[in-house]
Amino acid sequence: MGTTTPPRTLAEALRARGDESLAGLLRARPDLLNPVPNDITQLATRAGTRASVVRALEHLDRFALQTAEALAVAPDPAPYDTLLSLLTGDGLDDGEQRDDVGAAITAALPGALATLREQALVWGEDDRLRLVRTARELLAPTPQHPSPTGLGPTVAEATAGMSPGRLQEILAATGLPATHDPVSAVAALSALFTDRTRMAALLDTAPAEALSVLDRLVWGPPYGEVTPNPTPPVKWLRDRGLLLPVSTRTVVLPREAALHLRAGRAHRVPEPVPPVVAAAAERDPQAVDRAAAGQAFMALSTVEELLKLWDGGGPTILRAGGLSVRELKRAAAALDVTEPVAAFWIELAYGAGLLASDGETDERYAPTPASDEWLDLSAEDRWTHLATAWLAATRTPGLVGGQDAKGRALSALGPELDRSAAPDVRRRVLALFAELPPGTAPEAETLLRRLRWERPLRGSAPTAEGSDLRSRLALWTLNEAELLGITGRGALAAHTRALLDEGEDRAAALLSPLLPEPLDHVLLQADLTAVAPGPLERPLADMLSVLADVESKGGATVYRFTPGSVRRALDAGQAASDLHAFLAAHSRTPVPQPLSYLIDDVARRHGHLRIGAASAYVRCDDEAVLNEILADRRSTGLRLRRLAPTVLAAQADPGSLLEALRDMGYAPAAESAEGDVLITRAGARRTPPRTPPVPVPEGPPTPDDTLLGAAVRAIRAGDTAATVARKEPPEGATGSAPSGTLPRTTPAETLATVQAAAMTGSTVWIGYVNADGAASQRVIAPVRVEGGFVTAYDHTADEVRTYPLHRITGVAELAEEGEG
Repeated sequence: MGTTTPPRTLAEALRARGDESLAGLLRARPDLLNPVPNDITQLATRAGTRASVVRALEHLDRFALQTAEALAVAPDPAPYDTLLSLLTGDGLDDGEQRDDVGAAITAALPGALATLREQALVWGEDDRLRLVRTARELLAPTPQHPSPTGLGPTVAEATAGMSPGRLQEILAATGLPATHDPVSAVAALSALFTDRTRMAALLDTAPAEALSVLDRLVWGPPYGEVTPNPTPPVKWLRDRGLLLPVSTRTVVLPREAALHLRAGRAHRVPEPVPPVVAAAAERDPQAVDRAAAGQAFMALSTVEELLKLWDGGGPTILRAGGLSVRELKRAAAALDVTEPVAAFWIELAYGAGLLASDGETDERYAPTPASDEWLDLSAEDRWTHLATAWLAATRTPGLVGGQDAKGRALSALGPELDRSAAPDVRRRVLALFAELPPGTAPEAETLLRRLRWERPLRGSAPTAEGSDLRSRLALWTLNEAELLGITGRGALAAHTRALLDEGEDRAAALLSPLLPEPLDHVLLQADLTAVAPGPLERPLADMLSVLADVESKGGATVYRFTPGSVRRALDAGQAASDLHAFLAAHSRTPVPQPLSYLIDDVARRHGHLRIGAASAYVRCDDEAVLNEILADRRSTGLRLRRLAPTVLAAQADPGSLLEALRDMGYAPAAESAEGDVLITRAGARRTPPRTPPVPVPEGPPTPDDTLLGAAVRAIRAGDTAATVARKEPPEGATGSAPSGTLPRTTPAETLATVQAAAMTGSTVWIGYVNADGAASQRVIAPVRVEGGFVTAYDHTADEVRTYPLHRITGVAELAEEGEG
């Protein structure tokens, strides 16, 4: 094909592209690479399949999609000017279409066409633009699925199958000359509807009610129902072909007539320019960064508290997977947040690999070993780990509490929360934030409008969860970003900009100065409370969480000491002297006397009673204490009896007996079979090593440049093998083969030809069948022939390979330039 010859097929158009252009196609539509096409023809065929075209259309912005929709209702092929006219109109609509919009369309159309061409949805020169057939079929109007433009079928399509007599009646009613040729009749009617002057004259004679009917149909849908005895206005329109029958009860406004009424426009509102994201407020960037850093610190504290809450083994897993509603409410109460927010923190910890199921028979959620490593990181590194996991996660906590397609409730940590579009939406929302000046908070509605413009098919398609999932994902992103400290006061923080553009190290460096420094002290007060005026160093925080209960959280955390909390520290192996020393070392105020008395009093009674396994027993050196327990009515359910002056036996298990006596006000200690006190350490339960949940990809991953280069070379080489010109074998030879089939030669002819090619350094075409029985055509340059094998440079694979001669079906010499 000469360089000036226009392409006749999509394959020819792709074959004429450069390597960079082919790589751009494969980058924009990575589904075409799985597997790598054998040649250009196979690439073109795959690019025209329904699934691939649908995926490509879903990734178009609104104006590129409007351009494709206009081509779908234009003649095939369509000149550039016709396409431009469909988008701008013919200028005869009394100024309804503003000049600035027309100028914007004129400026934007070459870019939209370039996008459609790059993605192989449109091919051909500007004078013969063709939309691929599958896309035209998808965007074509039908009664069940009207065109996105709202236009109906053409006159020729709507009158297909209409009787010649009926066509004559329409011609007579419109004043057109009669013709017995149906094709001429249809052409005459189409010419009338596309003639501005004659069409205006025809509509001037229409009743006002008839024009009202046309107004209701002109912008779509173009179909309407009629009764067996239509009203006079409808009958007037039907008689003149302005309404053509689709069935006995359905009529349609033909495309040519609708375009006249629309002043030639395919769309009511063309949108060549993306909507601008408006600013809702402008704030001091430093105040934004401080607010975001404060929220980032709160996020870390919340996740740490969640890990601590489930440290000894969290809630059980539902049979269908996930967390029960009761357990979610319990976690929300413990974290002092709403249930949707609790679901977000739980899903975030799970997505970051900090929580997982333990895999036991009584399966529960628990922290993973990776959570201990995470806790050992600096605060800024812990935050970047969470933020990175959130950006990539496909799990969508905003769905918790809703229902799936089958009406089943969606639970936190359940199996049905993955939405593959979530990462793309999150990153796109943050990218739109980043386009605004620092400190600027965008207006949510304009941001959603921009997202819908960028992905109109995906942004507005109804789903099982409700319409416009992409917009819901964007709104959830706004809320989650504020909770996580990605944004502050509605604007993007500087450390988030760095995370998106420069990576985790730079983000951590910017966030670190804004986070509060951990403290090594608390303020003890006489009312048995301790005030932590800021975040505490980890060893101090861990010990204090065992020794006291958190009473309130915020900028300063208040801890309260109770007999139960002190007993918890003693159960963990601490002695009273250790607790006194710990408080004295970490308090900026003197240790209050009431707190010292509390510790000593609980320690004096701690372990005075001993609980062991009989099924259970109580042992105490003081007989009076045992007498007191037996006399207490609250011990009746334990079914105690005296075995010895200092020993009571119980029917309850040791754990239940221990808790019951503590509820009665005693401070028993558990002991081992050897009589030693058992020390219970908090936070000992961990899952086996777990990997974080893998995000569910939205489609094939975008290939890197190395893969694209190799794929383009393979496609080019395969195309060379498929289309190379070959010498015709001498008359009577066995090597002749129909075009597209493998060559056939005898083993002797094959050996002689490849040996000659190796000696002369020429290239030959072979048919080859591999060990799996798959046949292929290859272009090779033989280098060496020996031992029943030929070693050659394979142009198809772009590498040197060795082929067994017995697997070569045949060989043919390539034609010299100008032959074939």
